Amino acid sequence: MDELTKNEQLGDLYAYYGALLTKGQQSYFEDYYYNDLSLGEIAANNHVSRQAIYDNLRRSSKSLLNYEQKLHMKEEFDQIEDVIADAVLAIDNQDQETAKKELAELLKKMRGE
Repeated sequence: MDELTKNEQLGDLYAYYGALLTKGQQSYFEDYYYNDLSLGEIAANNHVSRQAIYDNLRRSSKSLLNYEQKLHMKEEFDQIEDVIADAVLAIDNQDQETAKKELAELLKKMRGE
């Protein structure tokens, strides 16, 4: 996986699971991935070593990936989003039966039926 794809994936996972990280992990993660600060800049701002920031970001990334592996929230949301997008497209194409069927199947899945 290339660096851009990895960063995008981590950003998506952070949106779901970021609150489960410590405040320090959240701060470092946001500075690095969202505020585009370098490891050195983050280290200087927080009076710690560059290596400490690097290690913290690695642990944070592993935590986010582990949360998704166990909870599947992003994966399930993406599936729901796909079904709804297909249903909207079917409605746009005047195919209400297909839209109704797709939404009914989604509702069953969400209810665990």
